[in-house]
Amino acid sequence: MIYFVYLLASKRHGTLYCGVTNDLVRRVYEHKSGQVRGFTSKYFVHRLVWYEGYEDIRDAILREKRIKRWKRDWKCRMIEETNPEWDDLFASIGGVPPQELLKSTSDSTPSVNRIHISATGVLQIRNSFPNT
Repeated sequence: MIYFVYLLASKRHGTLYCGVTNDLVRRVYEHKSGQVRGFTSKYFVHRLVWYEGYEDIRDAILREKRIKRWKRDWKCRMIEETNPEWDDLFASIGGVPPQELLKSTSDSTPSVNRIHISATGVLQIRNSFPNT
Protein backbone atom coordinates (compact mmCIF):
# COMPACT_ATOMS: atom_id res chain seq x y z
CA MET A 1 0.00 0.00 0.00
CA ILE A 2 1.20 3.52 -0.77
CA TYR A 3 0.73 6.31 1.76
CA PHE A 4 0.69 9.93 0.65
CA VAL A 5 1.73 13.15 2.33
CA TYR A 6 0.04 16.08 0.60
CA LEU A 7 -0.35 19.84 0.68
CA LEU A 8 -3.54 21.67 -0.20
CA ALA A 9 -3.73 25.42 -0.81
CA SER A 10 -6.57 27.91 -1.05
CA LYS A 11 -4.77 29.70 -3.91
CA ARG A 12 -1.22 30.53 -4.97
CA HIS A 13 0.65 31.52 -1.80
CA GLY A 14 -2.63 31.15 0.08
CA THR A 15 -3.58 29.16 3.16
CA LEU A 16 -1.89 25.73 3.36
CA TYR A 17 -2.96 22.40 4.83
CA CYS A 18 -0.77 19.30 5.22
CA GLY A 19 -2.21 15.80 5.56
CA VAL A 20 -1.49 12.10 5.15
CA THR A 21 -3.68 9.39 3.57
CA ASN A 22 -3.60 5.97 1.95
CA ASP A 23 -6.02 7.06 -0.82
CA LEU A 24 -5.04 10.44 -2.23
CA VAL A 25 -7.85 10.74 -4.79
CA ARG A 26 -10.54 9.92 -2.22
CA ARG A 27 -9.09 12.22 0.43
CA VAL A 28 -8.69 15.23 -1.85
CA TYR A 29 -12.18 14.61 -3.21
CA GLU A 30 -13.49 14.69 0.38
CA HIS A 31 -11.82 18.06 0.91
CA LYS A 32 -13.11 19.45 -2.40
CA SER A 33 -16.68 18.27 -1.86
CA GLY A 34 -16.90 19.63 1.68
CA GLN A 35 -17.15 16.19 3.29
CA VAL A 36 -14.27 17.15 5.59
CA ARG A 37 -15.59 19.67 8.08
CA GLY A 38 -13.08 21.90 9.76
CA PHE A 39 -10.03 23.82 8.62
CA THR A 40 -10.08 23.04 4.89
CA SER A 41 -13.78 23.77 4.47
CA LYS A 42 -13.65 26.88 6.67
CA TYR A 43 -10.75 28.42 4.72
CA PHE A 44 -11.58 26.94 1.26
CA VAL A 45 -8.32 24.98 1.09
CA HIS A 46 -9.12 22.57 -1.74
CA ARG A 47 -6.29 22.81 -4.31
CA LEU A 48 -3.85 19.86 -4.33
CA VAL A 49 -0.47 21.53 -4.95
CA TRP A 50 2.06 18.91 -3.79
CA TYR A 51 2.24 15.25 -2.76
CA GLU A 52 4.69 12.38 -2.34
CA GLY A 53 4.26 8.68 -1.65
CA TYR A 54 5.72 6.29 0.93
CA GLU A 55 5.53 2.54 1.33
CA ASP A 56 5.66 2.72 5.14
CA ILE A 57 2.96 4.64 7.02
CA ARG A 58 5.47 5.53 9.73
CA ASP A 59 7.66 7.33 7.19
CA ALA A 60 4.65 9.20 5.81
CA ILE A 61 3.50 10.32 9.27
CA LEU A 62 7.03 11.40 10.20
CA ARG A 63 7.30 13.45 6.98
CA GLU A 64 3.88 15.06 7.60
CA LYS A 65 4.87 16.04 11.14
CA ARG A 66 8.17 17.50 9.94
CA ILE A 67 6.49 19.53 7.19
CA LYS A 68 3.92 20.87 9.67
CA ARG A 69 6.81 22.25 11.75
CA TRP A 70 8.48 23.90 8.76
CA LYS A 71 8.43 27.62 8.13
CA ARG A 72 5.88 28.68 5.55
CA ASP A 73 8.60 29.81 3.13
CA TRP A 74 10.11 26.34 3.12
CA LYS A 75 6.74 24.80 2.23
CA CYS A 76 6.21 27.31 -0.57
CA ARG A 77 9.67 26.60 -1.97
CA MET A 78 9.00 22.86 -1.90
CA ILE A 79 5.72 23.35 -3.80
CA GLU A 80 7.33 25.61 -6.37
CA GLU A 81 10.14 23.13 -7.08
CA THR A 82 7.66 20.81 -8.79
CA ASN A 83 4.59 23.03 -9.27
CA PRO A 84 5.73 26.64 -9.85
CA GLU A 85 2.25 27.87 -10.84
CA TRP A 86 0.53 26.14 -7.90
CA ASP A 87 -1.76 24.31 -10.32
CA ASP A 88 -4.38 21.98 -8.89
CA LEU A 89 -2.91 18.49 -9.40
CA PHE A 90 -6.15 16.65 -8.67
CA ALA A 91 -6.92 15.82 -12.31
CA SER A 92 -3.34 14.65 -12.88
CA ILE A 93 -3.80 11.90 -10.26
CA GLY A 94 -7.07 10.76 -11.80
CA GLY A 95 -9.39 12.89 -9.71
CA VAL A 96 -12.70 14.08 -11.07
CA PRO A 97 -14.24 17.27 -9.61
CA PRO A 98 -17.30 16.58 -7.41
CA GLN A 99 -19.69 18.31 -9.82
CA GLU A 100 -18.58 16.05 -12.69
CA LEU A 101 -18.72 12.71 -10.87
CA LEU A 102 -22.45 12.17 -11.17
CA LYS A 103 -23.39 11.70 -14.81
CA SER A 104 -26.52 10.55 -16.57
CA THR A 105 -26.59 7.69 -19.02
CA SER A 106 -28.90 7.45 -22.01
CA ASP A 107 -31.59 5.74 -19.88
CA SER A 108 -31.32 8.47 -17.20
CA THR A 109 -29.75 6.08 -14.70
CA PRO A 110 -27.05 7.93 -12.77
CA SER A 111 -23.54 6.55 -13.19
CA VAL A 112 -20.83 7.19 -10.64
CA ASN A 113 -17.18 7.03 -11.67
CA ARG A 114 -14.93 5.91 -8.83
CA ILE A 115 -11.25 6.72 -9.24
CA HIS A 116 -8.66 4.83 -7.20
CA ILE A 117 -4.86 4.66 -7.18
CA SER A 118 -3.81 1.10 -6.43
CA ALA A 119 -0.87 0.19 -4.22
CA THR A 120 1.24 -0.22 -7.35
CA GLY A 121 0.35 3.30 -8.51
CA VAL A 122 -2.06 2.18 -11.23
CA LEU A 123 -5.09 4.41 -11.75
CA GLN A 124 -8.34 2.50 -11.76
CA ILE A 125 -11.64 3.96 -12.98
CA ARG A 126 -14.72 2.04 -11.97
CA ASN A 127 -18.19 2.79 -13.22
CA SER A 128 -21.01 1.76 -10.97
CA PHE A 129 -24.72 1.96 -11.65
CA PRO A 130 -26.94 2.25 -8.60
CA ASN A 131 -29.89 -0.11 -8.33
CA THR A 132 -33.11 1.51 -9.47
